[in-house]
Amino acid sequence: MSAVVLFDGDCNVCDWSVQFIMKHDRAGYFHFASLQGEVGHKMRTTFDVPPMIDSVLLVEQDRLYTKSDAALRICRSLDSPVKFLSLLLIVPRPIRNLAYDSFARNRFHWFGKKQSCKLPTPEERRRLID
Repeated sequence: MSAVVLFDGDCNVCDWSVQFIMKHDRAGYFHFASLQGEVGHKMRTTFDVPPMIDSVLLVEQDRLYTKSDAALRICRSLDSPVKFLSLLLIVPRPIRNLAYDSFARNRFHWFGKKQSCKLPTPEERRRLID
């Protein structure tokens, strides 16, 4: 069984994150769809996600995770030391999400928006479901 990461296709940080996840998910557990694409729209509708959500989304075992829950659950499944960040799940969600929201609000200011997309490799293309 695999999980789906829904990401903002216009965000440089999100693009970098998808590349990082692909590199450190050797088992191919995660698949990816942009929030702006058809699959992303269908999944947001299925889980009644507000249209202006400012979060990475993770759909795993028919359950939706957002914000820090999504990010840390993704970390937990990766093949790298970053998996230990999932220990932060013990921090109360409101505190974690306060930090997450602050970063999300400023990500375009700090890192900009994507002006172009790199062409995915054949392996990456197999994991994109948009």
